[in-house]
Amino acid sequence: MSFYTGIGIHPLMPDGSLGPETEVSGLPDGVKINFVTWSNDGKHLTFSVRFEEEESSSSKLRVWVADVETGMARPLFQSPDIYLNAVFDNYVWVDNSTLLVCTIPLSRGDPPKKPLVPSGPKIQSNEQKTIVQVRTFQDLLKDEDLFDYYATSQLVLASLDGTVKEVGSPAVYTSLDPSPDEKYILISSIHRPYSFIVPCGRFPKKVDLWTADGNFVRELCDLPLAEDIPIASNSVRSGMRSLNWRADKPSTLYWAETQDGGDAKVEVSPRDIVYTQPAEPQEGEEPEILHKLDLRYGGISWCDDSLALVYESWYKTRRTRTWVISPGSKDVSPRILFDRSSEDVYSDPGSPMLRRTSTGSYVIAKLRKENDNATYLLLNGNGATPEGDIPFLDLLDINTSSKERIWESDKEKYYESVVALLSDQKEGDIHINDLKILTSKESKTENTQYYIQSWPDKKLCQITNFRHPYPQLASLQKEMIRYERKDGVRLTATLYLPPGYDPLKDGPLPCLVWSYPGEFKSKDAAGQVRGSPNEFAGIGPTSALLWLARRFAILSGPTSPIIGEGDEEANDRYVEQLVASAEAAVEEVIRRGVAHPNKIAVGGHSYGAFMTANLLAHAPHLFCCGIARSGAYNRTLTPFGFQNEDRTLWEATNTYVEMSPFMSANRIKKPILLIHGEEDNNPGTLTMQSDRFFNALKGHGALCRLVILPFESHGYSARESIMHVLWETDRWLQKHCVSNTSEVSADIGKNKDGEGKEVTDIENKAVAASGRGGAELADDIESGQFYSKTRSLM
Repeated sequence: MSFYTGIGIHPLMPDGSLGPETEVSGLPDGVKINFVTWSNDGKHLTFSVRFEEEESSSSKLRVWVADVETGMARPLFQSPDIYLNAVFDNYVWVDNSTLLVCTIPLSRGDPPKKPLVPSGPKIQSNEQKTIVQVRTFQDLLKDEDLFDYYATSQLVLASLDGTVKEVGSPAVYTSLDPSPDEKYILISSIHRPYSFIVPCGRFPKKVDLWTADGNFVRELCDLPLAEDIPIASNSVRSGMRSLNWRADKPSTLYWAETQDGGDAKVEVSPRDIVYTQPAEPQEGEEPEILHKLDLRYGGISWCDDSLALVYESWYKTRRTRTWVISPGSKDVSPRILFDRSSEDVYSDPGSPMLRRTSTGSYVIAKLRKENDNATYLLLNGNGATPEGDIPFLDLLDINTSSKERIWESDKEKYYESVVALLSDQKEGDIHINDLKILTSKESKTENTQYYIQSWPDKKLCQITNFRHPYPQLASLQKEMIRYERKDGVRLTATLYLPPGYDPLKDGPLPCLVWSYPGEFKSKDAAGQVRGSPNEFAGIGPTSALLWLARRFAILSGPTSPIIGEGDEEANDRYVEQLVASAEAAVEEVIRRGVAHPNKIAVGGHSYGAFMTANLLAHAPHLFCCGIARSGAYNRTLTPFGFQNEDRTLWEATNTYVEMSPFMSANRIKKPILLIHGEEDNNPGTLTMQSDRFFNALKGHGALCRLVILPFESHGYSARESIMHVLWETDRWLQKHCVSNTSEVSADIGKNKDGEGKEVTDIENKAVAASGRGGAELADDIESGQFYSKTRSLM
């Protein structure tokens, strides 16, 4: 788990600048900080700390609290025996002086030991012939007693004055949610019977209502085990779901209930109903129907009794709708505000900005103008355009739907975005001249800084001055490039080149292509540009961009759309479209003269690893080697759907087989490096996928290498794992990409004769130090994470 090593607090001055820093003091040496939380009045910070104890090899979490004004920190509990249990939820502020904390029960004792002799066989039965289809979940329950041991918490009410009170009985509490008026708390827990085939989120779930001082009020629901949720997209659990407090009311509950039994394949109207009810209804008072929906319920943004926005969507058609309702006026009919395709990013109107209330909840911000009775909302949008994202703020007249753009990002050099609304010091509507927002600003080579912008003169005040995180690559070259696939689909990618590189003088470079396919229902949507050419190049711990320092060209995120228009299923033409996208990308970097045709490697993570293996099997003419991290390669091992495929293996046998690179292992002749976490918890990408794929490759004499990282999950965290992944990747690229051909320029030839020997020496030393003997051929290339979001952090 990542952590902080210190906390600094800056006051925000009246002129918009940051005041002097107050460093939180009183912390133990070598402390590791997590779960930082503000009290509603902003006077205190709570956080967890952990540090190695002298008499114990473990580092349990303790809860600390800091005074914001002085910066002095102290333990919340005077007793040294009270520890935080953060397996699920951790703690919440009930009011400005009291927290509800999940603690390790004092009576817990030692963990249960596995008996040397089993008491009997493990048995699963379906003698009732129930149809239960579930995705291939990983990291499932194996020992019920051990799960209960670690997940069970004792809830404790702790005041800042040192008062401590245990409330309720020990249980597996999963969430704690105080009401806006601080009078009630929603307490969610899970209980037996557990399941060995679905994640804990589908275990029996109980939601109770308690008073703020820990007294039971009533049970809201007790949902049974949900092993039978259909695999079709938009299928959900039956019963009450998304149970929450209304953000604009003191203590009013709302939730949704499906009318189709949770099965997206059942045709019914309405499909979902949203209900609302007071925390403590009058005797005989039934829940009130707030709204009925024909698509799947997706949440509510609350404002007041006159306005709320209700969201619904349907993945199969990519349709998404936003409704305007008046929660307090039954005579006002709901109306549709937006009805569009979720794939059409050019038409995305943005999302309403929320303001913080005095109770700590967030509601839709209403704006007003001088001498204008209209009600306006602030829409914060990404502003996708054919030239890239240009974020914006629009004033939306909620009655006429007319818009006025009041702010837009610089589009020439910088990428700016609105982070938060700061005009929330007063209750009620915000006057346009009192508008204040927090924005971020960055460019291709300038890292993100934060600003406060104030109306009416839109004065801009910079509040951060972060140093460049990697000055060695400060002058890297970045360009968003556009090209076409042979079927006419427009594609985009971000091309990165090393600092100081000139293709005319330096010639073509080794190139690493890092990608992740996406599914679409239309060619037009697939061809739309996402992201901005002006975003700062964020480089993660295992990012492909690190190889800019090794003089590689990096083609990041080339779009690989898999399109299924109308009733056509996208995956029925997966390989064909994947290869066409790769061919277009490779042709473009070669045409530009930045990539050597014989030195282009391909890589990806998760579904990107699946893509990599398929490209080496079906397009070996394009790439010299591949790097596949944490992927799934045999779709018969995920028979009840994967990614966005909701047909089963038996419904689409040919598609499952043709998409599986495992079935084409005999065709893979180019070097491939497989990397996988030993404890992968991602559905479908169980570690066995890489084990079996490696054996299939090895059985056909393929040049391959398998690296299993101990204790790692779907992503990699430990310093040792990250450094080893980088070493494996660099070794692989130097062996099978840089040195792939003798047809190289003078500079590359010099690198081969000089630097190549150094790489081999380092490699031999590292292998010998690892205890694995001498160097061996390996196809391993690792690269950084790919994010499909607007940021270019990899």
